[in-house]
Amino acid sequence: MTPWPMDSLRRRLLGAAALGAMTGLAGCADVRRPNRPDAMGAESASRQWSGRMALQVDDASTAPVNAGFELTGQARQGELVLLNPLGNVLATLEWSPSGAVLQKGSERRESPSLDTLVTELTGSPLPVAALFEWLQGNPMDVPGWEVDLTGVGNGRLTAHRQTPLPQATLRIALDR
Repeated sequence: MTPWPMDSLRRRLLGAAALGAMTGLAGCADVRRPNRPDAMGAESASRQWSGRMALQVDDASTAPVNAGFELTGQARQGELVLLNPLGNVLATLEWSPSGAVLQKGSERRESPSLDTLVTELTGSPLPVAALFEWLQGNPMDVPGWEVDLTGVGNGRLTAHRQTPLPQATLRIALDR
């Protein structure tokens, strides 16, 4: 067996390293869908938030939700995308007056009730309609929920659900 010349070996190693780096980067690619304001209508496109959300439910059988999020639209028609720390889509929830659709990986669920799919997605009911108001700094009464809007100017929101049990705490930190 004859040894490879040093330059040939170096080129092969560099080529293998470059291929490995490209493969690794492709695996981390951001697979979020582009914003589609036209798909939801011009009126809906005027409201969009992104950041991190944490939902802690006081029930051992409900796992906490910690995810990046993108919320677009309005209470009547919109989209909520949950993202992992790398920015990849974990789930997408879309709703309109005709119903709601939850997409998690290859699994797709449809329901006439947004609340049903929100509960399925997060493990707890969340007042999605109120989120749009709260994120704008507007108080909106929701039975069982108390919201702290004092941090909205700094991109922070905290809401606590006292009833129905189990209690829950929602924290949102907006991107700046």
